[in-house]
Amino acid sequence: GPFGGNGGRGANIIFETDLGLRTLLDLRYQKLIKAPKGANGEGKNKNGKGASDVIIKVPLGTTVKDMDTGLIIADLTKKDDKVIVAKGGRGGRGNTAFATPSNPAPNFSEHGEPGEERTLKVELRLLADVGFVGMPSVGKSTLLSKISASKPKIAAYHFTTLTPNLGVVKMHDTSFVIADIPGLIEGASEGTGLGLQFLRHIERTRLLLHVIDVSGSEGRNPLEDFKIINSELKKYSEKLSKRKQIIVANKIDSMQDENLYKELYDFAQKEKIEIFKISAVTGEGIRELLNRVSKVLKELPKEELVEVENSKKIYELKDEPEFTIFKEGKIFVVDGPAVQKVMRKVNIQDNESLHYFHKCLEELGVNEKLKQAGVQDGDTVRVVDWELEWYD
Repeated sequence: GPFGGNGGRGANIIFETDLGLRTLLDLRYQKLIKAPKGANGEGKNKNGKGASDVIIKVPLGTTVKDMDTGLIIADLTKKDDKVIVAKGGRGGRGNTAFATPSNPAPNFSEHGEPGEERTLKVELRLLADVGFVGMPSVGKSTLLSKISASKPKIAAYHFTTLTPNLGVVKMHDTSFVIADIPGLIEGASEGTGLGLQFLRHIERTRLLLHVIDVSGSEGRNPLEDFKIINSELKKYSEKLSKRKQIIVANKIDSMQDENLYKELYDFAQKEKIEIFKISAVTGEGIRELLNRVSKVLKELPKEELVEVENSKKIYELKDEPEFTIFKEGKIFVVDGPAVQKVMRKVNIQDNESLHYFHKCLEELGVNEKLKQAGVQDGDTVRVVDWELEWYD
């Protein structure tokens, strides 16, 4: 009687969040991830053992995009979030699975199916309630150090902040996270300066605090700075440009020209944008600003900021017949996912396996479609990589 067991399934590759991770550095040095295959089936009807899944730990805020389709297939933002990014192959069936009353001891088995191969782009987007935006050297890092326990690098020159900094602000019975994003400049949405690397982090935030230097110490116009930054936000993302903003007029302790602030204030009133005067150095106006931020965050909905495609749709194994029949000269060509799936399973040089192959083609409807296409005895039919001679 039949004796061969089934093969074990191949391992899935899974991404899973880890609260202890802060970067994707491990993936930078591990470009290729390969999962093991399942064990072979054995005699005495012993099924092969399925392979253990490969679990890749990633930080919260990781998004995974399929490079072939361009779709985001996962947005891992919660503790213990996980997603299968590549599914392992099915194990082949041993000859036991093909036993029938008329053939109780079949002499052939079925090959396993290969697992998925995909090219992925993995990004980390910080998780924060509030994001600081603004030109370089407007005092964002100084303000963050004043309102939280964060200790960002601060100095009197542009681009002191080279990586985003996070700070937790505690207010009475609530708390929220603020992200200090490196300064943006004109052309940031096209890759100028450091902007393009960090604009994606602002996408996560529900509220933007637009920090502007109104002291005139850098020789810039505050209103022009506001317009330039918002133009870059719009170029990068239309949705981001419509996010709730509060203008933070900083450095009032060293303000040299009151008219610079007045021009910005009049514009804000006209556009119905809230504006707060503060000094990150002396602390003036900070408490009033934070009270307002805390209140606004309670009113803003926690929307899904990254659109994720339905992963079930992406990973669902398709069992419906899918094949095409066409002619190349005098040769009838049969190809498609369903036929390829059958071909991977059979040993076409074994008579019993070949009989099983013909049966599968009959059940798929391939033979009937070939007849409708005009195939005649003696014609050559190419099925995927094999050329066969047709006899009805």
